[in-house]
Amino acid sequence: MSEIKMYADALPNIPWQEKPAGYTGPVWRYSENPIIGRNPLKGVARIFNSAVVPYEGKFIGVFRAETNNGVPHLYLGRSEDGIHWAYEPDRIPFVNEKGESFMPRYAYDPRLIKVEDTYYIIWCTDFYGAALGLAKTKDFKTFIRLDNPFLPFNRNGVLFPRKINGNFVLLSRPSDSGHTPFGDIFISESPELVYWGKHRHVMTKGPQWWQSLKIGGGAAPIETSEGWLLFYHGVTGTCSGYVYSMGAAILDGDNPSVVKYRSENFILTPEEWYEERGFVANVIFPCATLHDASTGRIAIYYGAADSYVGLAFTALDEIVAYVKAHHADVGDDASIGII
Repeated sequence: MSEIKMYADALPNIPWQEKPAGYTGPVWRYSENPIIGRNPLKGVARIFNSAVVPYEGKFIGVFRAETNNGVPHLYLGRSEDGIHWAYEPDRIPFVNEKGESFMPRYAYDPRLIKVEDTYYIIWCTDFYGAALGLAKTKDFKTFIRLDNPFLPFNRNGVLFPRKINGNFVLLSRPSDSGHTPFGDIFISESPELVYWGKHRHVMTKGPQWWQSLKIGGGAAPIETSEGWLLFYHGVTGTCSGYVYSMGAAILDGDNPSVVKYRSENFILTPEEWYEERGFVANVIFPCATLHDASTGRIAIYYGAADSYVGLAFTALDEIVAYVKAHHADVGDDASIGII
């Protein structure tokens, strides 16, 4: 039983594997990784950087699928256990409020978050440049695409799983037109998912090597008695290219633009073959968690080397204790994010 309270539902069928004997880190990999390999369905070369949620006693996911012509699109998948997946043969059919087809030119790096009785998909889309796309569904049959939240250029949109002070709350990472060599995490609010404001700075890149270039939101934050637990990615530049690692932070529960704790160490960095070797080498990119309030167990889904999906595990008490024990102040992260 976790000593720290997780404000979420129980999930007794969460995928889980105990920590290996002698392993010392706060996050450990599933021994059968990767859970999604190459060429997973007809016309799709690779699935990675994808998101899952519990649904009707099982699991459902929105997957970044690199089609054989190199253009990424979003596909739907279903699973009995959160590990083995079956996919719909065609990309998700987005429509507008009138029911007319409203398909993005491309779509990648989705997050899937339930807020109240509705599931929201956020992804990177083409809006005369990289921007955030947004859609909603209640039944995973009709997918209504909404107006894009922001102008280009922006990536890594992550909704909080509940409204705060009556508003939807969204993390994002403003960028430029290319493969951004910079980036901090910001937060914005909206009463109805149309007009966004109250923009605040949340986190800056860190002085540590693994997050010295840029950072970006990962999985939807998990609400706990210590604050919002956030898994995010940090990026460094090397002579062989970028390296993406996973970090963790705890944001204030009432005002999540304030960072309470932030680990100076990565919690997972590319070390296994499926993380180091692939279409883009040396990438760990978290996009989703499953979590069980009754036990504190957390399963983390991450993209690996832009080629695979990996699964990792942690426990709420352990990861919170680690982040607090290895906390490092970075810039003005502890402020409310207005200058």
